[in-house]
Amino acid sequence: MNRDLRLLEERIGYQFSDTRLLNRAMAHSSYVNEKHLPKYECNERLEFLGDAVLEIVSSEFLFYEHEKMPEGELTKIRASMVCEPSLAFCARQIRLGDYLLLGKGEEATGGRKRESVTSDALEALIGAIYIDGGFASAKEFIHRFVLNDLENKKFFYDSKTILQEIVQANFEDGVSYHLLAEEGPDHNKSFLIAVYIGEKRYGQGRGRAKKSAEQEAAYQTILMLHENNIK
Repeated sequence: MNRDLRLLEERIGYQFSDTRLLNRAMAHSSYVNEKHLPKYECNERLEFLGDAVLEIVSSEFLFYEHEKMPEGELTKIRASMVCEPSLAFCARQIRLGDYLLLGKGEEATGGRKRESVTSDALEALIGAIYIDGGFASAKEFIHRFVLNDLENKKFFYDSKTILQEIVQANFEDGVSYHLLAEEGPDHNKSFLIAVYIGEKRYGQGRGRAKKSAEQEAAYQTILMLHENNIK
């Protein structure tokens, strides 16, 4: 196992007995294709398993956290907790993109920051921990890195909706999103977007898609408004 993956083990507080599992969890299909390795050497099978483990752990968490909530509401909350943007947010917190094994094309087009790639890798990591250390180890990881600080994460992955509600309750003017800059070639674009409430500019966000940049800008605006006791 290379040194970078040892740093990842330190970051997540889990040491693998079988380090090949961690290598596979970080191996994107583009890397496997480029190296002419068998398809099953990429992280997709571990992602499949990790997704199932994540679903049972998050379901159990919500079942006991909201003892009187009906099934339909529990399902909606779980879906938002384990959706792609939410898992990508969790992946960023442990800088998972830094440790991915990518093909040259995927690397060149910004795969390390692509939400679909990092969220899948997080699920693959969960699957690898489950095989290596059992259900208890996987559950501990999920509670520590996915089910922690849910209120703050909700502000992020549902930030545009939450900001809209805050603005409607506290301002006469509406909220709008303005593109400030568009940088990079077509295959590796970056967008900088600002939130305006009326004529006043608030938070900014940068993302590889306009939607993710708007989400980041909304999140930063919510934090700014909270600092001014506007909720």
